[in-house]
Amino acid sequence: MKNIFILLFLSLCCYQAQAQNFSKNLGEARTAYTAGNLSNSRFAMEQMLREVDAAIGKDILKLLPPKMDALAANIKDDNTTGSGSTGGLGLFVQRTYGTGAKTATIDIINNSPLITSLNTLLAIPFVGNSGDGKQKVVKVQGYKGVLYKNEDTETKKVNYDLQIPLQNTLVTFKMDDTKEADILRLAGTIPLEKIAQLAK
Repeated sequence: MKNIFILLFLSLCCYQAQAQNFSKNLGEARTAYTAGNLSNSRFAMEQMLREVDAAIGKDILKLLPPKMDALAANIKDDNTTGSGSTGGLGLFVQRTYGTGAKTATIDIINNSPLITSLNTLLAIPFVGNSGDGKQKVVKVQGYKGVLYKNEDTETKKVNYDLQIPLQNTLVTFKMDDTKEADILRLAGTIPLEKIAQLAK
């Protein structure tokens, strides 16, 4: 019971710190704007957007599965950042699973530059599927994506890379030493619709 209260207290402190940072940046943006210093006002607003993106990233991490078959999530390595409008990217979320030779990774990137080319590829079905079976268009939870197969020439192990565009957000799911049926089944456990709603 004591541990629960400690966790609640720490969560509340983190939330209050984020709210204070947001309020501080909002105040700085207003002050700079009123003084006619648009450059400083823009910088403070970019900081606010980073705070919002980081908070959304933490909410998305709560939605991700704690395990992928026998691969446990490496929660201590969770990564979430917000880059605001700098570089055109926004939200970035990453969770890894497993250790050693067999691992999996989920990356969620808002405003990824790959989305346009990926959507173009998905719009022309005969282009999305390669004749050698190394690239094919698949559907996961009603969303189209591209599945890439990579075979390690030395170990003969097969790794897969699945990319699914959700409006302006790209979800990439990678698994090492696996089978196509397994990566597609496990991709079905990623809450794509909820991620799309949070990240838009």
